[in-house]
Formats: sequence, C-alpha cells, structure tokens
Amino acid sequence: MATKKNIVIVGGGITGLTAAYYLQTRIAEANLPYEVKLVEATDRLGGKVWTLRRDGFIIERGADSFLARKKPAVKLIKALGLMDELVRNDTGQAYVLVKNKLHKIPSGSFMGIPTTARPFLFTGMFSPVGKLRAGLDYVLPRGKAKADQSLGHFFRRRFGDELVENLIEPLLSGIYSGDLDEMSMKATFPNFLELEQKHRSLMIGLQKTMPKSKRSTGKKPGQFFAFKNGFSTLVEALEQEIGQTTIMRNHAVDHIEKKDHGYHVLLDSGDVLKADAVVMATPHTVLSKVFSKFPIFDTLQQVPVGSVANVAMGFDSKSLKKLPDGTGFVVSRNSKVQITACTWTHRKWPQAVPTGKAMLRCYVGRPDNPEVVNLSDEEIIALVRKDLQKIMKIKQAPEFAVVTRWRNKMPQYTVGHVERLQSVREQMPAGLPGVFLAGSSYEGVGVPDCIDQGEQAVEQVLAFLNEE
Repeated sequence: MATKKNIVIVGGGITGLTAAYYLQTRIAEANLPYEVKLVEATDRLGGKVWTLRRDGFIIERGADSFLARKKPAVKLIKALGLMDELVRNDTGQAYVLVKNKLHKIPSGSFMGIPTTARPFLFTGMFSPVGKLRAGLDYVLPRGKAKADQSLGHFFRRRFGDELVENLIEPLLSGIYSGDLDEMSMKATFPNFLELEQKHRSLMIGLQKTMPKSKRSTGKKPGQFFAFKNGFSTLVEALEQEIGQTTIMRNHAVDHIEKKDHGYHVLLDSGDVLKADAVVMATPHTVLSKVFSKFPIFDTLQQVPVGSVANVAMGFDSKSLKKLPDGTGFVVSRNSKVQITACTWTHRKWPQAVPTGKAMLRCYVGRPDNPEVVNLSDEEIIALVRKDLQKIMKIKQAPEFAVVTRWRNKMPQYTVGHVERLQSVREQMPAGLPGVFLAGSSYEGVGVPDCIDQGEQAVEQVLAFLNEE
C-alpha cells in the first residue's frame, strides 16, 4: 500500500489557492495517496484580490482585471465554469497628466512607444526637441549586450527623457508600482531588449511584429477581462472547490523545521503540520523568518517592497457630467499632484456601478513618496479630492469613499532580480528539498502570472514526490 504524503501550502492568496485547486484535481484524477492543507494567516482569502460589494457598487480594493490574452487565467476560469461571469472592458480614450494638463495618449503606441509617427508629431505632450530626440530611435545602433539593466536606462538611451517621463514611465511603472530607473528589464519586459537586438530600432521592430489592425466600423473589443460581480468571484469559486476541510484560516506559520523525512510546519497556535512537500505562496519577506536556520533566502532580502493605496469614490453621475470622454488617466512624475492614476470606473466597467451612479478609483503612493500611504483615511481622501478638483474641476463631495492600503506589499523587480532568484532556486534542491516558491515576489505580479506560478508549483511538487 502506498505511503500517505502530506503537502502544505503556505499562503491563501491567488497563487496558493490555484496550487491547492490544481493539486486536488491531479490527486483525484490519479487517485494518489496525498493530502493537501492550505494555511492562511488571516481570516480572508485572495490576497490582493479583494472585492467589496456595496449598495450595487462593485469596488475592487486590489486587482480589478486581467489581460484577456493571458492563458493561465482563462484556463483556470474555464476549469471552474466561470467564463459566463466575465465581461470585457469598455474601450475609450485614455490620458496622461503632464505638467498638470491632461493629454490624450497618442494612437498608434504600444506601452507608450510610437509605432506610427503622425500622432506623436501632433501631440502637445512633448516639445519639438523631445519629439526629435525620440525619433533618433530610428537611427541609433543596438545597445551593448548586458546581463541586466534598468528599464529607465534602456528607454532613455533609445528615446530620451521626455518620452520616457511623460508617457512610457506612467504606463509601465504603474504595473509594478515601482521606479522605472530601478526596475529590471530582464525580469519585467525582456521582449523590448529582444526587439532592439533583432531589429535595432524599437519602433521599426514594433511596426514589423505587431499584428496589423483590421479596419472596422464597429467598436474594438476590450483587451481586459473582469468579473461581473467582482474579482472575488474567482476566489469564492476556488474556496468552494478546495473545501473548508483543506483550508486553515487565521493560522500563521511561525517557522518550518527540516526533519530527516520532510518538514514540521509549526503554527502560531502551537499546532504542528507534518509535510513531505511545502509550497511557499507568500511574500519573499516571510521566508527568512520562517526558515530562520537556512541562509538560502538571505539573497531575497535585497528585493525591496513598495507601498500603495487606492481610493474608490461613489458619486451621482450628474455631478461628473463634465468629465472628458474616456476611461481615465495616468500621471507623469513632473505633475505636482499626489495621485498616480485615476480610473473612471463607471466608463471602463459599467457593470460595476448602479444606474445613475458613477465611480472613480484613484491611486496614491509614488516610489519617492511611500509615506502618503500612512496618512489617515480622511487625509488621503482630502488630498485625492484636492487633486481631482485641480485636474478635472470636481468639487462635488463623494457619496462614499473607500480607502485600501497595501503597505510593503508590492515587490520591486530591481536590476539583478532574475539572477538573485536563480541563485536561490539552485540552492534549494540540496538545502531544502521539497520546498517550492511561487507568487508575486518571484516571476510576475499580475493575477495570471501568479496563477501560472501556482500551477507550476503543482508540477514541481508532484515530480518531487514521485521521485521519493
């Protein structure tokens, strides 16, 4: 008779939930003698996926959508039978706040990089000198091969400061809530480096590789998916499928001890879970504490973390009639405001608001000013309202405002991130066999990236247990 094996997943965010779901599926399909336990330190599952449903409003306190082309998310949602719950975003004009003035993002751009010249030549977002400097991308040589470099260094060399600071940085840095001049190219957007090495010019490379848009008189479908009733729909479905007997809420892991055969997972309650394999679906900041006797994870302490907050505000739609036609804006670093972006949620996701209502979602917390997140709710709401009045003349007080903080929760993939992670993973099979890492600290911060890492962890666990 096969010996029973125990698998412990630490962390009940989307990565840990995905790992638990796929593990249970594979165990049931193969009739394996394995048992799974998922341990979550708080009373809430989902991590940065967190929906508040209030008076007909769907308020996303964390992630609100994902790219429709990201296959790991679509695969999981199909497996859960939730495809009918998805909606695409309403498309519309997006803006950038440059020197306190809203400018339309020029058409024919990809992540802020021009693919056609005309819209960029006629925008007021850049000076004539800035436009000429950006155009040098057509003639500049390839950069020298490097192990890694910052996104800021790469793009400034190709396009100059204006295009980077007025357009590329606001669009890209918001994804990671980080500083473009510190972010690792290899860990975030290696495809741009590959384009340069192959085509020399980024603009020429994009023109040759991007799919040609077909002429259509109809409205283009949105590139993002959201859930009709909020992103927590996914978390709730995973929780139901996994089952309450598998999930242990309000149980923090104090530390993990390596034994002759497997591990002892010691909880703050004093309970001990025996494990033949462990999936650490937690922030990297937890590792050195939990594995205090193992210096393997010391390198990951070099991975900084950022802090951000967002404010969702509900209005009567009549009070926002003068909003520009569009779905929101991002903010360049040369604008003297505290907010970093604002989504006009009722335009982008109409299903998220009741009839006759409107909702704005604003973000605060620049890399050079993380302290704003520590202000009180009242102070954050006041500074956001001050900025909205300055930018869009919105004087009306919101009917409600919900502030959500993510203190020290945004991992920063700085230069050398891939090498640091590789060094740690190379040491783990010998030092901590059967322990696997997955989550936003490692190989992608988006929900689809975390789902993908959770699924990869399942393959690693099963391969390891099969070898024993």
